[in-house]
Amino acid sequence: MGRAELVGGNMSTQDPSELWERSDGGEELLQDLGWYHGNLSRHAAEALLLSNGRDGSYLLRDSNEQTGLYSLSVRAKDSVKHFHVEYTGYSFKFGFNEYSTLKDFVKHFANQPLIGSETGTLIVLKHPYPRKVEEPSIYESVRVHTAMQTGRTENDLVPTAPSLGTKEGYLTKQGGLVKTWKTRWFTLQRNELKYFKDQMSPEPIRILDLTECSAVQFDYSQERVNCFCLVFPFRTFYLCAKTGVEADEWIKILRWKLSKIRKQLDQGEDTVRPQSFIFK
Repeated sequence: MGRAELVGGNMSTQDPSELWERSDGGEELLQDLGWYHGNLSRHAAEALLLSNGRDGSYLLRDSNEQTGLYSLSVRAKDSVKHFHVEYTGYSFKFGFNEYSTLKDFVKHFANQPLIGSETGTLIVLKHPYPRKVEEPSIYESVRVHTAMQTGRTENDLVPTAPSLGTKEGYLTKQGGLVKTWKTRWFTLQRNELKYFKDQMSPEPIRILDLTECSAVQFDYSQERVNCFCLVFPFRTFYLCAKTGVEADEWIKILRWKLSKIRKQLDQGEDTVRPQSFIFK
């Protein structure tokens, strides 16, 4: 979870505070906010925003850490970033700003939607993701034509799904054959770490399968700061971030991914590895 600061700007969108008439602020008024999703989990928020949202889509949800703490989940291209919002009982605190009422809090988002994270990433809040979305009442009919027996029992039906835990940003990478350093755009989704020539490139230069990665750790062997490395059987990749905070964030989420992958592999699951990719 990152800290954030709302950055002043001259952009404006429709004021979502018009969704309710009461002007007093308070936790109970969150139910009137169309993009407040209650106890929606982090995983479900990422699934919603990645599958059905757009760059700049955002929603507010309860944080699972403590009462009075909320999470602003924002889609930034191919990842979802989460920021703390705290309700003190008297005001809403977000980054370095504090708002006495929920109406003031939402008005600020409408008029100054630019967020700057402590890692240097700038995100524009463009599209509030609604809590209620119109859905068709259409269902498929069931027709069983063949009988198939697997030999499995109800004890074998263990619900599993890979964590979406996403991250993206620029990192400086050391080349494999020629040991020069180049800045690349990295994205982390599921069990894949991709890097692109830049943020606008449609196709990745390479996709690293994290199920083959044995370790992620800080590295002090290079004549650079804020470096870390990913150890694979075929090569060790050396990467550097702009700040120590950003390097630490990458290391934490990559290590968390590896711990989940190992747990799945120990349980004998065969759905961990992504589809193969032919390197260019």
